[in-house]
Amino acid sequence: MSTNAVRGIETSVAPVDMKFEIVVIPVSDADRAKAFYAKLGWRLDADYDNGKDFRVIQFTPPGSGCSVIFGKNVTPAAPGSAQGLYLIVSDIAATRKALLERGVQISEVFHNEGVYAGTDEPFLFGRVRVSGPDPEHRSYRSFASFRDPDGNGWLFQEITARLAGRIDPAATTFASANDLASAMRRASAAHGEHEKRIGAADPNWPDWYAAYMVAEQAGTELPM
Repeated sequence: MSTNAVRGIETSVAPVDMKFEIVVIPVSDADRAKAFYAKLGWRLDADYDNGKDFRVIQFTPPGSGCSVIFGKNVTPAAPGSAQGLYLIVSDIAATRKALLERGVQISEVFHNEGVYAGTDEPFLFGRVRVSGPDPEHRSYRSFASFRDPDGNGWLFQEITARLAGRIDPAATTFASANDLASAMRRASAAHGEHEKRIGAADPNWPDWYAAYMVAEQAGTELPM
């Protein structure tokens, strides 16, 4: 909440919502790109062509609040120059398997060691890729990458628990049924350890599940 003094009167101005909803990606062949992003299983929202010198195509990844557009004369950027486009998933192994089944070429799952130099294919901050998922299965640490036909670079990043302050715990939401199911499975595994600690079945498991799932997403302290 910000304040401004107007003629000596203190006024409050509510913050304005700013929803990031579109990323423009540069492609050389709109039809080829359309076929590729449809192959990923993304939702086709629009394909407008004026029949002359302008065309815009919009796709939205499953569960995403942000879409991509491409086409003809929608950006002056060079085809393939969009890099480091992040797609957040809750289960990177399952995501990679699903894309392979669709015939999409995708890298092995990898993690990083925080090194800022090297000859490996770079991703955000240019860290060196290390084969396999993060050994401790920490959130934010496991990745897989793929490219569209023009070379625009995409990264899957596995996030199961958000950093503190990233999510409002009073407004917990899940982007898809798959994300909700994954969260419930993690809560179930954690609850099993909880019951081992208390040495008995927990009749209030629904409340415990709910508290765990909200805390995990908000990045706050998990129930014990």
